[in-house]
Amino acid sequence: MELERYRRNLPEISPAQQDVLAEKRVLIVGCGGLGGYIIEALARAGAGHLRLMDGDTFKESDLNRQLLASSMNLGRPKTLAARQRVLAVNSLVEVEESPYFLSVENAAEALAGCHLAIDALDNVPSRLLLAEACARAGLPMLHGAVGAWYGQAALLPPGSKLLERVYPAHCRGLESAEKMAMLAPVVMQVAALQASLALRFLLGDEQPAELLWHLDMERGSLEKISF
Repeated sequence: MELERYRRNLPEISPAQQDVLAEKRVLIVGCGGLGGYIIEALARAGAGHLRLMDGDTFKESDLNRQLLASSMNLGRPKTLAARQRVLAVNSLVEVEESPYFLSVENAAEALAGCHLAIDALDNVPSRLLLAEACARAGLPMLHGAVGAWYGQAALLPPGSKLLERVYPAHCRGLESAEKMAMLAPVVMQVAALQASLALRFLLGDEQPAELLWHLDMERGSLEKISF
């Protein structure tokens, strides 16, 4: 796909690779902090099909960090705002809205036809649910999480148990990270890492592995931890 729109992707993404990327279908679960920046990056890069899943609406406490949160979007569905943003920055991208929270009942349908599932969620139970659904579907999952000055990301193969090790049993009843500090610069950096891993995977340059990227912005470090 040789378009002026993608000229500054060269030479890191060739025209042939751009065509490959245009055929990829990605599920992004969560269109808030991490999800908003991931959606932005993938749409601008030229990922051809984005399926956006989130049952939430924007509230005032989202304004400190979420790209799509604005005074005009307060009370509006996050998937609707995300779809409008994608169409505004790259009308070539096909966008599917799924304005629902991930559940056991809808997970398989959400994953159908996708090449990658991206975890931009804010709670442990939903992450583990997505991991289980990806295992059943034979689909890789790109995990991401943020808290205060810290964050993590991992491109996991289907059936990986890494998240079960990262989140011990006593953490799994936690329903939300709503009371935890969420700082915009850290959210942006973890989302950028996830989007980079997603693009490299979709282009065939990165393979899922039992690896966790850990970001510590108090120390200014990024470590890759092997499991």
